[in-house]
Amino acid sequence: MSTRIAFLKAHGTENDFVIVPDPENSVDLPPAAVAALCDRRAGIGGDGLLHVVRSAAHPEAREMAGEAEWFMDYRNGDGSVAEMCGNGVRAFARYLQHAGHVTAGELAVATRGGVKTVHLAKDGDVTVRMGRAVLPEGEVTVSVDGRSWPARNVNMGNPHAVAFVEDLAHAGSLFTAPPFAPASAYPDGVNVEFVVDRGPRHVAMRVHERGSGETRSCGTGACAVAVATARRDGADPAVTGTPVTYTVDLPGGRLVITEHPDGEIEMTGPAEIVAEGQIDADWLERATAAKTPEVRNA
Repeated sequence: MSTRIAFLKAHGTENDFVIVPDPENSVDLPPAAVAALCDRRAGIGGDGLLHVVRSAAHPEAREMAGEAEWFMDYRNGDGSVAEMCGNGVRAFARYLQHAGHVTAGELAVATRGGVKTVHLAKDGDVTVRMGRAVLPEGEVTVSVDGRSWPARNVNMGNPHAVAFVEDLAHAGSLFTAPPFAPASAYPDGVNVEFVVDRGPRHVAMRVHERGSGETRSCGTGACAVAVATARRDGADPAVTGTPVTYTVDLPGGRLVITEHPDGEIEMTGPAEIVAEGQIDADWLERATAAKTPEVRNA
């Protein structure tokens, strides 16, 4: 009988993830294995993978173990490593609650973007303190189908380019990454958000996530959009001295983003566990071998 590996499936505003619980960091998950698991036709399917590891057991998180017991080892759907995923943090926290590792209330989660504080309701939404945005200087443009727009460069632990457009259809298919300039602004690629106004303190967006293509939602992207919109609207909390809250509609649902005068950003939205089961290790070995050339040439 082949070895089996536990997994769960979760989503936050339809940004969906394969979750692999692995407290002692004993499951080998090379990029090709992650790509195989996230494949929507031949695998489980997901925008990314949440590898659940105790911080003390992972070399990238050991220094954070004193602050956060659990490390979110997040991977994009193509197997590449990502610094942060806002919807992923909510799903990760919901899994810890589901598995009985934590209860409702406050907890800390280690990520490559630093330690994030999460408030888990017993039922309902999850709130994540996402940290502070960094706004690199310099002009950036993004392009789709011959059109170009200026974009705001916002870093939420991962890079974002936020462009305001008249119609979300102008973003095109977002199957491939929109070109951007200058290339030096994002040497490792970028998440690109296209934004339209829906009303006072209310916007809608579409996003191309680096390594995943267009996704139904992006938590760090929604935060970046709220930050960029506040600056556009003259509502920078550091200047006004009062918090500002934006409702951000995404194809997969709604997130509420609040930026405080000290720069701290809070994101609130749903997170749900939808299924759990077992991965056949023999299948994963074969699928990984089949995916390896594709991943290497990506």
